[in-house]
Amino acid sequence: MTDFPTIFALASGAGRAAVAVIRISGPDTAGALRALAGRLPRPREARLAAFRDPESGEVLDRGLVLWFPGPKSFTGEDMAELHLHGGRAVIAGAVAALSKIPTLRPAEPGEFARRAFLNGKLDLTAAEGIADLVAAETEAQRRQALRQMEGEFGRLSESWRERLVRALAHVEAGIDFAEDVSDAERSGAAEVAGVAREIARHLDDAGRGERLREGFSIAILGPPNAGKSSLLNRIAGRDAAIVSKQAGTTRDIVEVHLDLGGLPVALADTAGLRDAVDEVESEGVRRALAKAEAADLKLVVIEAPNAAKIDSVTKRIIDSGAIVVANKSDLCLGESANDIRELVGSTGCGATDIVAVSAKTGAGIGELLALIEARVGESLMPAAGGAAITRARHRNALQDCVAALGRFEGAQAPELAAEDLRLAVRALGRITGRVDVEDILDVIFRDFCIGK
Repeated sequence: MTDFPTIFALASGAGRAAVAVIRISGPDTAGALRALAGRLPRPREARLAAFRDPESGEVLDRGLVLWFPGPKSFTGEDMAELHLHGGRAVIAGAVAALSKIPTLRPAEPGEFARRAFLNGKLDLTAAEGIADLVAAETEAQRRQALRQMEGEFGRLSESWRERLVRALAHVEAGIDFAEDVSDAERSGAAEVAGVAREIARHLDDAGRGERLREGFSIAILGPPNAGKSSLLNRIAGRDAAIVSKQAGTTRDIVEVHLDLGGLPVALADTAGLRDAVDEVESEGVRRALAKAEAADLKLVVIEAPNAAKIDSVTKRIIDSGAIVVANKSDLCLGESANDIRELVGSTGCGATDIVAVSAKTGAGIGELLALIEARVGESLMPAAGGAAITRARHRNALQDCVAALGRFEGAQAPELAAEDLRLAVRALGRITGRVDVEDILDVIFRDFCIGK
């Protein structure tokens, strides 16, 4: 266990609440508790205490205190929690009292989790899982983050690393004992090939883990006045975008984050696609096309009364993966949803999924949402039992590992093969934090909440 200065921070949310939690961690945690609460409670038992200012002796509040002696704590060092009433004045008084103790200082963002990592209580993937769990907005994100926090991907990465270490031992044994080199090389090569295949399968996941963590991107596109903003507002259930009959009202991208069946979706309304009439609208069209290029799914909105006449600009952005939304179906008197779909299909636009809706009345919106939810689920849900790659740094490390293993297979000398295996092992070690992580610790922990 490493000794650091003793830190403290509000671990619960800011603002007025029924209860506030202040965490303390470090070598002088016991001293801080004695200064504020008068004595140490039994380990891991909540005890009622009067919290006093260490200088004036004034009672600040009465609440619960918990004492976690290291190394059996979250950070691996002596740690405590003060459970106070959640008023701003109470919190300010407790923080001010802790600040008066010379051996204590306020914690930086993510410092508690960082100490847990440095003290061997969790690996980097678990620490990232904690951050993702705090940030999770949907059920699917929560489940994925919880699996990460519990070490699912970390254990898988470590198992690959251990297998490659064994293979490296075989190869190095072959170098040291030349008479057995062929058997040693064969044994090591078989293990390496197995690991390489497994990593390749995980890399071939269409980025599901990262996309689930960040949210599935959907762009609403189409000509002016087709009802794109009205559709966004109908799906969002609120007036997120300005709606007007004047063409070119939407100039910039308006984005709304939604929870569809427990899956995170970022829905973006874009400028109408046409020959722009001024510089500002031209920039809006450029951004719309860029959003279409980057989106995971395109909703191309057209006017149902003109379903048989899709303009050339709109038709160019429709592909087999897009969903064509024929809006204003309420204006198509005597025509059914099937009739409208057939009209759109007759244009040869190439779309597989066509839905007739009315953003004004809500007709067809349920069908559209079910189709979007199915598409999102197909793209984001991980394979059964598969540990997800959730961050770019994980993917980069695995790609570096695969590249090194590829060089291993073509190495002309056992010494070169051994070096490539060492590089592959180090790449996997970066995932959990075994090697070469000092330069990325600040990046990982700076986005944490203070107090976590």
